[in-house]
Amino acid sequence: MPEVFLYFVWQYQYFTTTKLITTDGDVVQVLRPGFRNHDAGPDFTNARLLINDVEWVGTVEMHTRTSDWLTHRHQHDRAYENVILHVVWQDDRVISGRQVNRANGTPLPTLELSLLVAPALLERYNNLSDSPASIPCADQFRSVSPLRITSMLDKAMFQRLERKAAGVRALFEQTSGDWEETAYRLLAINMGFKINADPMAQLSRAVPLKAILKHRDVLLQAEAMLFGAAGLLTVEQPDDYVTTLQREYRFLSAKYQLADKQVEAHAWKWGRLRPANFPTLRLAQLARLLTRHASLFSLFVGANNAEALLKSLQLTPSDYWQSHYRFGKITERIVPTLGPDSAATIVINTVVPLLAAYAHHRGEPAYIDRAINLLEQLPAEKNRLTEGWDTLGLGIRTAFDSQAAIELHNEFCAVKKCLSCQIGAALIKK
Repeated sequence: MPEVFLYFVWQYQYFTTTKLITTDGDVVQVLRPGFRNHDAGPDFTNARLLINDVEWVGTVEMHTRTSDWLTHRHQHDRAYENVILHVVWQDDRVISGRQVNRANGTPLPTLELSLLVAPALLERYNNLSDSPASIPCADQFRSVSPLRITSMLDKAMFQRLERKAAGVRALFEQTSGDWEETAYRLLAINMGFKINADPMAQLSRAVPLKAILKHRDVLLQAEAMLFGAAGLLTVEQPDDYVTTLQREYRFLSAKYQLADKQVEAHAWKWGRLRPANFPTLRLAQLARLLTRHASLFSLFVGANNAEALLKSLQLTPSDYWQSHYRFGKITERIVPTLGPDSAATIVINTVVPLLAAYAHHRGEPAYIDRAINLLEQLPAEKNRLTEGWDTLGLGIRTAFDSQAAIELHNEFCAVKKCLSCQIGAALIKK
């Protein structure tokens, strides 16, 4: 019996609450179950109970077995001296033969739940937790009210925003509080589109944005810094363009001390990538973006219109990269610019989290509203996860919907956190 089920049962009082008797024969009445504590210490705080008509205010600790109190050594921890009730699924003291006391030596009242919980409730929980389906409630999903589903999607979306914003804030700390550098690094990572995100992150740390902006009037020099620091200029039989990049990089590398920070060429992934996703082309597109916009941060946090923002990202790279995917290999067809789907992915993964982080930094919720507004203007993402939700009739129309659905799957369904999901909890409660 996982403790998370006990938390659920206790929090919502889904057990027989009349004539509650502790294992020592004391009468218990729950006036307030308390508030779930997600930090260290007892599981519920600020609970109010009547035990033999005496009111107690304090904390409640929960375990699968009574002996777990001793196993976890709570009897030696003063943080547990304020526990007024020990709630367990099974009282095994007869088996263990050991008394359970607080750190100060006083005996601890214990309430056993296994005989108080309706078997049907436990069965419904087990059906979900044991389901092999990627979405455990798939066969029951359509029976849940649309209002509850919408509420859960909102919860999942805001959880996703907060989680991604936390990552941006960590990046902000790494840049010593420089929002421009933060926006640049975040953009670079997402220009790697997962498969090359790590070398892109390394490259953005190696080549500071300030160095690139000093040469934004000469696109070739920005390209030289990025391609050179990426370790991609070691080319057999270089053409004139590559030779020029190598010459420029030698000068700029010495000027900005880039050589020691250079990314290893083998770090870049090429296998099973469409040519449009080759790292060389993505770096050429990144160079164009960095030299076209004097302030990426202002562009991103000032965005209100998704269509205009997408256009600002879909720039044509330099002439060489309109006929090449890799150095020295001319393609017969015109190389496409950054596509609308890729641009939308950058907005979703770069601009939206940046806005959420900036809202937290400034204490101005208006930036959260702006992030949500952008998501609601963008079309829904199409992938395996969203298609799975579509088959259940979820109705994914915008990027807000698809991002919420992805979060719901990854952070709740995939890890069987059904009790933390309003949809799963509703199906268990019935």
